Amino acid sequence: MSRRKLSSEEIDLWHQVVAHAERLHPGSHSHPPPLPLPKPKPAKTPQPRLEKFDLGSHAKSKPMKHDLKPALAMSLASSPVQMDEKAFRRMKRGKLRPEGKLDLHGMRVDGAHPALNRFILTAQASGKRLVLGVTGKGKDRDVPGPMPVPRGILRHHVPQWLALPPLAQAVLQVTPAHVSHGGEGAYYVYLRRSR
Repeated sequence: MSRRKLSSEEIDLWHQVVAHAERLHPGSHSHPPPLPLPKPKPAKTPQPRLEKFDLGSHAKSKPMKHDLKPALAMSLASSPVQMDEKAFRRMKRGKLRPEGKLDLHGMRVDGAHPALNRFILTAQASGKRLVLGVTGKGKDRDVPGPMPVPRGILRHHVPQWLALPPLAQAVLQVTPAHVSHGGEGAYYVYLRRSR
């Protein structure tokens, strides 16, 4: 829609209306409103220089995880060799044949401990040097709770029993057996000579 121009009659009429009109607030616009103040110029503040920053330079290091109980094979492998080095290598490769064997499969802890004591002490008394203790690998157990249950109770207890008296005086070396003699489920026990 285009705007039309006012006629001269309309302009005269408007001037008459303005002349006869009364102000609602007579003192409000008696003088013009003040001009707005100019915007203040921001003061230039020196920007701080940033130091060189490498990503992660101030990060805290991760806490170490505690391995409270290392794997049984690791602890046996880290134990020093007490016997003849050549015989030890042959034993680890399965080249030495055990002179006696104790099978603890299906036994409970309270029955396995005395049986192991009897077997080791009688084997030493009869002059045997290398015997085999078969514990089995153990069953997987899903026991809920805060304490983990290791797989194979006898597998974990037998090396501990062999390191305690009265067997500690008879045992020279304990190591996991070669695969041909039972692997992870069996131990070679190298005995001291009886005196």
